Amino acid sequence: MKPHMTPEQIAKTYLSSLEKSDLATILELYTPDGVVHSPLYGPRRAADFYTALFKDTGRAKIGLKGVTEGKQVDGRPLITIWFQFDWTLPSGQPAHFECVDVLEVDENSRVAALHIIYDTVTARPAYEAEHGPGSSWRPTFKPLE
Repeated sequence: MKPHMTPEQIAKTYLSSLEKSDLATILELYTPDGVVHSPLYGPRRAADFYTALFKDTGRAKIGLKGVTEGKQVDGRPLITIWFQFDWTLPSGQPAHFECVDVLEVDENSRVAALHIIYDTVTARPAYEAEHGPGSSWRPTFKPLE
């Protein structure tokens, strides 16, 4: 991967790799210990997450809606990617949703952590129909201190 990719280059490479189920290219975007936080799969190492996701993907069509660049409260960089994900499971069951992925990136523009944010109202039932009731991950929340 080229160091210091622009947010747009990262977004396009990421979404293209996601749509093609291209594990090697998508993992090149990550740090070696990169983590994905998913509403369905829970927090996982990037390699484990994408291996599972691609196994669960019959077809994917993705439409980019926007890319923004910002900072965490401590000043570390963030990239936000907003897109439509027409996800179809191997059975042919559609699980489409609109999504925002928030990427914590390091000084070399590599993803250290990715936070996937979307309403699982359509994806969770489709996923659980494929894998069994209660098979998707559910978050637990702690109150702010």
